[in-house]
Amino acid sequence: MEEFYGFDKSLPEQYFLYLRWLARGDFGVSIIFRQPVVELYTQAFGNTLKLAVLALPLSVFVGIPLGIIGVLKRRSLAGRLAMTFAFIGYAVPNFILAITFILVFSFTLKILPSMGDATVWHFIIPTIMLSTGTTAALARYTRSTMLDVLSQDYVRTARAKGLSERIVIFKHVLRNVLIPVVTVIGLQVPTLVGGSMIVETIFSWPGIDRLIIGSVLNRDYPLLEFGVLFIGSIVVIVNIFADILYVLIDPRIQVEA
Repeated sequence: MEEFYGFDKSLPEQYFLYLRWLARGDFGVSIIFRQPVVELYTQAFGNTLKLAVLALPLSVFVGIPLGIIGVLKRRSLAGRLAMTFAFIGYAVPNFILAITFILVFSFTLKILPSMGDATVWHFIIPTIMLSTGTTAALARYTRSTMLDVLSQDYVRTARAKGLSERIVIFKHVLRNVLIPVVTVIGLQVPTLVGGSMIVETIFSWPGIDRLIIGSVLNRDYPLLEFGVLFIGSIVVIVNIFADILYVLIDPRIQVEA
């Protein structure tokens, strides 16, 4: 087995041997499962993608409005509650929230399942847990960016022209707020895909992060190597899409480039 996987060679030889395998599309065979690692990750990625596809829109549609409320209503109870939620979501680890939700909704109230992916109800707690950190980050970043934009000269000019506050906020302010917020969303996508290890482990979710944890515990090196390579590729691809979105949101970026 050491000869088959190249473990009997020196570390530099193992590294260049692995690069040669990558060049011809051979990503290796799992030591534990005895299957090609690509097949294992293809099966697991679908389950992780289900959570990420649900968690990202939830984070966007909750986090950005919370940040806006935190600015427009910052002296009211609604603004304070919005920012309190953001700070709690950012500060409290998701495994603490996950265990709390399981104790309350699964064991005490018995209304939601605590593990597996058999029904729609199984998605509710994992999706909320996975989106909490991203929601909090978007809320805080939207608030801080919006406060900065509101102090700009063109906002004062728009108000001086007699435009309503709604038009000023939604036409002039939010458009400029969205560019840095898109950057945050782009950085959070790899986190949703590759940073949900604790969530997948707690809820026994058969995704790629649980596969990576298993590869670490079992010293399944080919499985772990492809997992790191896979998540790294996602980071690169998402950043490319984020750059494309910049141009769609603000055409001036393309002109200046």
